[in-house]
Amino acid sequence: MDLMRDTKLRNKTCCVHHTTGQAQCTRIQTILPQETTTPQHSSNMASSSPIMFIFVAFLFAASSLSPVLSHPIPSDSGHHRPTANQTFHPGLQLQKLKRVRAYLRKINKPAVKTIQSPDGDVIDCVLSHLQPAFDHPQLRGKKPLDPPERPKGHDSINAVAETFQIWMNSGESCPEGTIPIRRTTEKDILRASSIKRFGRKLRRNVKRDSTSSDHEHAVVFVNGDQYYGAKASINVWAPHVADQYEFSLSQIWIISGSFGNDLNTIEAGWQVSPELYGDNYPRFFTYWTTDAYQATGCYNLLCSGFVQTNNKIAIGAAISPRSSYNGKQFDIGLMVWKDPKHGHWWLEYGSGLLVGYWPSFLFSHLGNHANMIQFGGEIVNTRSTGFHTSTQMGSGHFAEEGFGKASYFRNLQVVDWDNSLLPLQNLHLLADHSNCYDIKQGKNNVWGTYFYYGGPGRNVKCP
Repeated sequence: MDLMRDTKLRNKTCCVHHTTGQAQCTRIQTILPQETTTPQHSSNMASSSPIMFIFVAFLFAASSLSPVLSHPIPSDSGHHRPTANQTFHPGLQLQKLKRVRAYLRKINKPAVKTIQSPDGDVIDCVLSHLQPAFDHPQLRGKKPLDPPERPKGHDSINAVAETFQIWMNSGESCPEGTIPIRRTTEKDILRASSIKRFGRKLRRNVKRDSTSSDHEHAVVFVNGDQYYGAKASINVWAPHVADQYEFSLSQIWIISGSFGNDLNTIEAGWQVSPELYGDNYPRFFTYWTTDAYQATGCYNLLCSGFVQTNNKIAIGAAISPRSSYNGKQFDIGLMVWKDPKHGHWWLEYGSGLLVGYWPSFLFSHLGNHANMIQFGGEIVNTRSTGFHTSTQMGSGHFAEEGFGKASYFRNLQVVDWDNSLLPLQNLHLLADHSNCYDIKQGKNNVWGTYFYYGGPGRNVKCP
């Protein structure tokens, strides 16, 4: 049964007053508080199918995930901390700076208009056909495609102009025929371990001991079928990130591949990453790879691949508003699905705004379909102080605190072979270190399938 159609949620912008419980419509989908429909939670950890162990074996070698053998999650970006007491060589530093500036000339495309964001970002309005995607040999000389058919059961209304991003508060916008791109700076690149690795995820070595992994997750996932997309509404927070080389994110993973060097993923959500962005704002982001994070793919528009079609959304820009503890709650809608006509993977953000698409030719296995969908949170734990990090996941509070306090995903759905949105079946829950970050699932007629997740990191039970 189609939960989204059954609940009759209107895809408009609303928040919930934490004392009256009344919906106050602003710019985000209607959110109903827990006290209106008291969900029944379940925290049972379901066991994975045998194929999951194959996937995990790959992930140990490829993505530096937590090494517990039930973990099915491709890791997010690894981090390199500079070595102390490095010798300063003026000649080498000058050479590096020249390479950085040459890279910037390549990645920062000519702008027809430049917008100064209140948060310090610079947004360049770049002609659509000059965006980084069209540096790709198979896209040169082509133009962005027209919008595809939405999945059946999708309840979006006509897209509204608001995009819930800070740069739009400037009162400026990008003209039709252009797309907004967050300008990359020298500081952005110099924070990375190298120019080559800037904006990319690191392939890491095998780790046998679960305590040695620096990536921790609280996720739900489905596998064992053919999937053509996923949809959810994701609660937005600004979690504390304790170290420059750590991050906290909440996202959807679209996954396929033979569990070796050809893992394909498409990823979208929000993240706080001081290393990548230089601050602690939650930012809308995307990622893709077709070879297990080895040489292909990147964050946002930092390489050729993702084709943006929208002039109102800047991928990598800060999201506003955000949720507050015991206060107003805000979430954003995200949907990724495979266009049945051309086979490309499209991304929708907020109230029906098409962001763009990943061309099907970028992928091997995802050229056909996904075999796993995941939703949830991830953090990096560098243990730079010798203890578990105090980097927060989600709101920084455990799942049991519920609405208004814990972070959530709601109305989880997948897209089937017939381009129809369906509720999840055979859902599995996984929390690597439940004393640090945990997860609880529920289901009702308003939020469909949902879960609360997250935590504070270091505490008396998580040293």
